[in-house]
Amino acid sequence: MKTDTIAAIATGLSNAGISIVRISGDQAFAVIDKVFQIKSKAKRLSEMESHTVHYGYIVDGEELIDEVMVVIMRAPRSYTMEDSIEIDCHGGITVTKKVLETVLKAGARIAEPGEFTKRAFLNGRIDLSQAEAVIDVIHANNELALKNSMKQLKGNVLHKVKEVRQSILLDTAYIEAALDDPEHISLEGFSDKLRENVMGSIKELSNLIDTSENGRLIKEGIRTVILGRPNAGKSSLLNLMVGEERAIVTDIAGTTRDTIEESIFLNGLCLNLIDTAGIRETSDLVEKLGVEKSLKSAKEADLIIYVIDASTPLNQDDDEILEFIKDRKAIVLLNKTDLESVIEEKDVNLLSTKPILKISALNQTGIKELEKTITEMFFEGNISFNDEIYITNVRHKNALVEARVSLEQVIVSIENEMPEDFFSIDLMNAYEVLGTIIGEAVDEDLVNTIFKEFCMGK
Repeated sequence: MKTDTIAAIATGLSNAGISIVRISGDQAFAVIDKVFQIKSKAKRLSEMESHTVHYGYIVDGEELIDEVMVVIMRAPRSYTMEDSIEIDCHGGITVTKKVLETVLKAGARIAEPGEFTKRAFLNGRIDLSQAEAVIDVIHANNELALKNSMKQLKGNVLHKVKEVRQSILLDTAYIEAALDDPEHISLEGFSDKLRENVMGSIKELSNLIDTSENGRLIKEGIRTVILGRPNAGKSSLLNLMVGEERAIVTDIAGTTRDTIEESIFLNGLCLNLIDTAGIRETSDLVEKLGVEKSLKSAKEADLIIYVIDASTPLNQDDDEILEFIKDRKAIVLLNKTDLESVIEEKDVNLLSTKPILKISALNQTGIKELEKTITEMFFEGNISFNDEIYITNVRHKNALVEARVSLEQVIVSIENEMPEDFFSIDLMNAYEVLGTIIGEAVDEDLVNTIFKEFCMGK
């Protein structure tokens, strides 16, 4: 493991009130003593107590670089569990870079992306799932994603995985001990106990795996496609929900030729809205490509909002859309209720399982009911944010699935009355695969790949 001293700018490189330059490593105090001048000139920072703040100047020889505050944290009571220094300097780009250059000149080297968190992991302060939660916290784009990332950062995934691994390890250890010393340790009747334990572990893993789809929605947002015939009011609805004139609205059918994407926040969850070209038969090549792209987006959607112009009769294009959304999660909107309606809810009764709402995008009516329906559809139906752990990391999900397959093979071996050493093979595979989630059975290449996703200074 690297023990050299690293440094980086830990805040965004833009003009701001303050910026932070972070230093970590065995020579952190030696480096800061070379460049920091306490205003009183009484002591060096290496002589000060841990977790204290000091006012002074960053200097390069006789040159004054900046007036700063410096926080010192001695190992192991720091983020990396190494001696760590944080320099709070003025937030200008030029001065922040100059402070960093001075620190590097004094003996530190520039940190790699994610190297501070990598050291926290390698030094045992956090496990790999917590390290990955750090970047999820940074990139969280909604309240629920942030809450879930913070739960993972506190070790919720770690504790659950460790519980399952411990159960697997105890059973494996008993089998191995019995095979090594059959005179004193009997395996008679153990298969029934093993089956019970393994089924319990399978259930725990399945519960975690089942949260992954909701976890994806929490992390990435609900991919919501607005679908309908030309001039049904799709773009007007998008503009209304976004709160600005994002899409061009005219009385000319087929104005929208390509998808338009915007994100809004609904009760803490992100809705990724996609306005699409109107669905209809057309000989216009550009419009036809737009229709094909609309249908492709709809196939990949988590939610379809189907907008119908209630002032005009349904036609064959509507029939095709109704058939398309029949087996998908969708909400039907009867728009333009400010005009005389010729379509009622009973006219789309083949969608009896879908919510059907009346709105007027022009008069801005029915939108609150739409938002409430979306909230109930996902929060009460699929996502109710409580103390449950949501798996948002694809790597974690894949490992959980692979571990479950191995445990299911143990059950097959028990039912086929296979020798006990067959049990151990699949139990240990599950144990090792689960270890990759928390970093207890992971190679260096994977670790490097994960931390390269981090930003500089973290």
